[in-house]
Amino acid sequence: MKKISKILLILIIFSANAESKIIFEGKPDAKVVVKVFSSLTCPSCANWHSKIFYQMKKDFIDKGLVRFEHHPFPLDLAALNAEIILRCHVDNKKRLGLLDKIYENQSTWAAGSDIDKINDSIKKIGSETGLNNNEMNSCLKNEKTQDEILTQRINAQKKYKVKSTPTIIINEEKYEGKVEYSKFKKEIEKNFKKYRLFK
Repeated sequence: MKKISKILLILIIFSANAESKIIFEGKPDAKVVVKVFSSLTCPSCANWHSKIFYQMKKDFIDKGLVRFEHHPFPLDLAALNAEIILRCHVDNKKRLGLLDKIYENQSTWAAGSDIDKINDSIKKIGSETGLNNNEMNSCLKNEKTQDEILTQRINAQKKYKVKSTPTIIINEEKYEGKVEYSKFKKEIEKNFKKYRLFK
């Protein structure tokens, strides 16, 4: 009996750790889960975030109907480093706030090929959400975080056949529609009908 209890405790801890690595917004038990596989240097990802995410948040996430998950799929070193800085925050709400700022300022920080300058620009944005320079430098040197992000990318390729960003998965099905909220909203509502949330 003690052995079973120990195994259950390990599973609970493992599950909690896995959950903490996902940047999310919305109720854990929401009937519709929208997973977005993104590269933070990808202009199309920033466009999706600005055109779809905020409206989806207002219409569905804030009402407990949809859970949003940001999944890393970095396409270059700058995107990888931005993901690492994002995870410098332990608090999920602060991570979400930084994610918004990273997308809003993408054209500024992601420009150029000098990775040191890019890192400095990302850190400047990070400092606006309460991170200090020493924290962010320490995060950038953390190989474990880097490995976790790259592992998530590999798993996304295997499980969801992600080849480009953004790739949107709604309740485990790939959304192929245009970046147009009215069409995306219909797709969300189609999933609600399965659970009789909408008539």
